[in-house]
Amino acid sequence: MTAEETVKKARKPRTKAAKPADGSSVAPGSTPSKSSGQAHSSQAAHRAKKSDSMHRLRIRVRAYEHGVLDLSVKQIIDTAARYNAEVIGPVPLPIDIKKYTVNRAAFIDKDSREQFEMRIHKRMIDILNPAPKVIEALTNIDLPSGVSIDVKMM
Repeated sequence: MTAEETVKKARKPRTKAAKPADGSSVAPGSTPSKSSGQAHSSQAAHRAKKSDSMHRLRIRVRAYEHGVLDLSVKQIIDTAARYNAEVIGPVPLPIDIKKYTVNRAAFIDKDSREQFEMRIHKRMIDILNPAPKVIEALTNIDLPSGVSIDVKMM
């Protein structure tokens, strides 16, 4: 069984709204039936309630060396886990590669060149509904040099 078949099998088919038995339909300017109106309002209320109660602390960590980066990410996750925070990640993000081409000689030999590159490794960590203790512990964390952190509250 392929992945596409599994996805199709897992999805539930959409059911169409049942039409009234008398065959009448709702006019374009009139209000929908009571049951469908309640369903739409309850879905909207559920979305609003979910967005109000869900806060997310998004931490993006970047460094030139992946070993140092992984150690600092582990330190961040351990600090969050100490206060029973729900952690998602670390999610590896695409590596930024900056390439530079330089002439080897200053005056002659245009054909002789050297190529250098800088790789910036990145990881993303999400902490769901962080408590103030978690935020305070993360601000006081001591990370190695060469690791930069961007923290956003979403």
